[in-house]
Amino acid sequence: MTKQLRITSNRFAFAALALAAAVAAGSVHAAVATASSTSTVIAPIQISKVTDLSFGSFAPGATPGTVTISPNSSRAVSGGVVAAGGTSTAAQFNVTGETGLNYSITLGGSATLASGSDTMAFTSISDLSASAATSGNVTSGTLSSGAQSIYVGGVLTVAANQAAGTYTGSVTATVEYN
Repeated sequence: MTKQLRITSNRFAFAALALAAAVAAGSVHAAVATASSTSTVIAPIQISKVTDLSFGSFAPGATPGTVTISPNSSRAVSGGVVAAGGTSTAAQFNVTGETGLNYSITLGGSATLASGSDTMAFTSISDLSASAATSGNVTSGTLSSGAQSIYVGGVLTVAANQAAGTYTGSVTATVEYN
């Protein structure tokens, strides 16, 4: 073997030895820690209708008036309107989900009840308890035991000599965790 080949060969061996020593020395100063990762998927919020809203039967008068159903299902009439029997009930929606979480409530549906081309204006009244409230809407709740009810009544505005018929519309309740 020639002297130059031996020197080159020694250089490669020395370089490889230096590289191995640097890598080994670097790993002496490295440290590793591991953290665990967890996640909890909660119960989705759900809502179901228990009872429909019904204003019962009534007769219009020569003057306008209103029919009001409170969240506790009590009915009151005003103006020229005369109560004429039938069952009056507030709508009830049951909400279920994760205990202790807050949620928002958005009411929607029809702004009028219609019978053919005849209409009556509708304004909702809602509460989280079956109260005798006659105005206002609840906008949030807390699932204290993983469940809560929303009660929805409303006010129908009846025109003087409102046309006879079966008037229909809808009430929707949308809930969302917040």
